[in-house]
Amino acid sequence: MLQRSHGINVRRECEREHHSKHTDGDRAQRIMTSMHERMPVSDLVSMPHDAATWTDLHWPLMYNNVTRQDLDALIEFLHHDIPRLTQAEQVEAFEREWSTWLGVKHSVFVNSGSSANLLTLAALREHTGPGEIIVPALTWVSDIAAVLHCGFTPVFVDSDPSTLGMDPEQVLAKVTSKTRAVFLTHVLGLNALTDELVGELTARGIPLIEDACESHGATFRGRKVGTFGLLSNFSFYFAHHMSTIEGGMICTDDPELYQTVRMMRSHGLVRESTSEELKRAYARRYADLHPDFIFAFPAYNVRSTELNAVIGRSQLRRLDANIAIRRRNFQLFLDHLDPDLFRTDFQIEGNSNYALILVLQRPDPVLRDRVAQALRGCGVEYRQGLSGGGNQLRQPYLRHRCPSVDRLNLPVVDHLHFYGFYLGNYPELPPDHILTLCRVLNGLGSTGICTRPMISSLPKKESVHVEHRSA
Repeated sequence: MLQRSHGINVRRECEREHHSKHTDGDRAQRIMTSMHERMPVSDLVSMPHDAATWTDLHWPLMYNNVTRQDLDALIEFLHHDIPRLTQAEQVEAFEREWSTWLGVKHSVFVNSGSSANLLTLAALREHTGPGEIIVPALTWVSDIAAVLHCGFTPVFVDSDPSTLGMDPEQVLAKVTSKTRAVFLTHVLGLNALTDELVGELTARGIPLIEDACESHGATFRGRKVGTFGLLSNFSFYFAHHMSTIEGGMICTDDPELYQTVRMMRSHGLVRESTSEELKRAYARRYADLHPDFIFAFPAYNVRSTELNAVIGRSQLRRLDANIAIRRRNFQLFLDHLDPDLFRTDFQIEGNSNYALILVLQRPDPVLRDRVAQALRGCGVEYRQGLSGGGNQLRQPYLRHRCPSVDRLNLPVVDHLHFYGFYLGNYPELPPDHILTLCRVLNGLGSTGICTRPMISSLPKKESVHVEHRSA
C-alpha cells in the first residue's frame, strides 16, 4: 500500500570488531557469491546448531534494487541534447507499458504509493460523496490517512490469518447504506480476494479498491490483483518488487475516474485530461477563464518525472523474472520452518511475496524476543508487526481522531502486531541464507541462543479516550 520500508541494518554487538574488518564491497561480494561456491543445501540442513547460530548473514531488507542496467538506461536518456526532465513522453510510455503488463485500460503515474492512495480516495469522494470506507487494521498508514483526509469515515475489520488481508465475512457484515467502498490491502504479496467477497460486492454495487503496493504480480484465479477493483494502487518505492526510487501508480478501467485522477495529479487542471470533449465542455461553461488555467478540483501536485519513468520502464522488463525468484524464496522459507513454532499455512497460491513472513503460532513473548535477538545476531534486518508496523488502531493519529477504535477487539491483527515479523526477500538473496536462518529459528523453541536478558514484553493496549476531532 507497503510502502513503505525504511531503516538500517542491526548487528550483534559482540561481532562489531569482526564487521570492521570488512568493507561494504566485501559484504556485497559475499552476498553475490555464485551458487556453485556455496555449501550444498543438504550440508546446510545437517549443520550443527551452534555453527548456524553464529553465522552473520548480512541480510538487509533490500539489496541492489536499482541495477547498473537501470542506471545505464538513465544515462542514455540524459545524453540527449536537451532532455525534458519533467513529466512528458517517458511517463506516458511507462503508463502504457504498465497498463499492458497489469491488464487494465488506464494507469496514472504519481510520485509515491501514498499519493496513489490519496488521489484514489479524493477521486472517489468527487464521484460518491461522503460516507464510510471499510478498511483493514493491518495496512500502511497512508491508506487510513487518505480515508480521513478525504472526509470519509473508516470502518475497521480484523484480518484473515491465512492471507493477512481483511476477513471477508467481517467485511460483508460491515456493509451498510453508508458504505462507499471497500479499501482492501493485499499484504506482503498475498492475495486477499475470495470469490464470495468479489461476487457479493459486485451484487451489492459496492466499489472495491485494491491496495496492491506490496503485491505486484500476485494473482487470484489466474488474474493479476489490481484488476478486480474499480481502482487500484501500486508503489515503486526502493524496497518494493520494482522501483522508480519513489513512485506509485493508480489503475482503473473507468474512463471518468481516469480523467478525474489525471486532473487531480496536477492541481486539478482540466488541461491534464486526455478527453477533448471534457475540455471543450469546461471551456464553454467557464468562458471567462483561460482554457489552460481551469481548475476543476482543489487538488494536488503529485506528478513524477521523466527520470523516474525511465527507471520504471527498465525495471518492468525483468519484473516477472524477479517475482518468480521471490516466490521460490518464500516457498523455501516456509518449507523449512518448524510449523509447531511458526505459521506456515498461508494461502500462497498466486503470491508474489514482497517479504518473508514470520508469525509465531501462539502468543509467546519469550519466543518472540528470542526471534528478534536471533535475527539481530545473524545480521538479518527485519520489521516487527508486519505491514505498516502492525495494528493501526493502536496508533496515536487514529486514537486522536477516532477514539471509538479503542473499543474494537481485533484479535488476529493484535497477534500479528505482537508476534509477527517480516524479512527482506529479493532476487539476490542466496537460498543457503534462508536455510541457515531456518535452522537458527527452529532451534529457538527448545534452547534459544540468547545469553543476555530478553527484551521486555510489549505493553497491552491501554485505554485512551479523547473527544472526536475532525481529520
